[in-house]
Amino acid sequence: MTGSDIPSSFRLAYVPGVTPTKWVRVWHERLPHTSLELVQATAAEAPGLLAGGGADAGLVRLPVDRDVLSAIPLYTETTVVVIPKDHVATAAEEVSLAELSDEIVLHPLDDLLDWETLPGRPAVERPATTADAIELVAAGVGVLLVPQSLARLHHRKDLTYRPVLDAPESRVALSWPEAEVTPDLVEEFIGIVRGRTVNSTRGRAATPPRPAKAKDKAKDKAKRGGAGGGSGARQKPAAGRKPQAGGRSGGQSGKRGKPRGR
Repeated sequence: MTGSDIPSSFRLAYVPGVTPTKWVRVWHERLPHTSLELVQATAAEAPGLLAGGGADAGLVRLPVDRDVLSAIPLYTETTVVVIPKDHVATAAEEVSLAELSDEIVLHPLDDLLDWETLPGRPAVERPATTADAIELVAAGVGVLLVPQSLARLHHRKDLTYRPVLDAPESRVALSWPEAEVTPDLVEEFIGIVRGRTVNSTRGRAATPPRPAKAKDKAKDKAKRGGAGGGSGARQKPAAGRKPQAGGRSGGQSGKRGKPRGR
């Protein structure tokens, strides 16, 4: 893309817990004249923001409506349980859902995990947000299961977390509005998140070279053989250059080569 073909800016939405910093840095290196605008959105808001044209692409949490949005899964996050630092579970490197059966497990309204059955005992009331649930964990009301990035985002000195390996997990994806042809700047960002080099293709199939026809091959062969000559025609030596020993040029005999040994 050059000149007026390049849009002046690219809007990238991202949800809490996702850190686009390294990809934004590469963007600025490769497209210094096309600004990248970051748009914050909750996990629930992000799909609607993309579908409504509020951003060109977004780093979102799956699932999304594939009839409306295209998506490329990027990675899957480990689920952790957020607990006070003096909690008994801190003695282990990881815990299971069964070990949380006696705990009050907080279930915020913006929960990102797809539970069939919520573990532990339910709280009297569901917190409105994950941030509210973190405050309740710090107050000793219960524990909270979240993707690891959210535990880091809401870090507190009095809290810690442990992996819960048998819990549902959250997947992060790059998503953009469904279209027959993916926009060029979206293709550029796809290449960046997939680690393509600046000289690699951006995913679109290149036009294959036209196979040479037999007639074209014959013409090329004739040109290599010299004008007026077949494939075995000799070329005249350049002006002023002596013919090689044992050869003929211009109908004159060259010097006789040494006789073969008998």
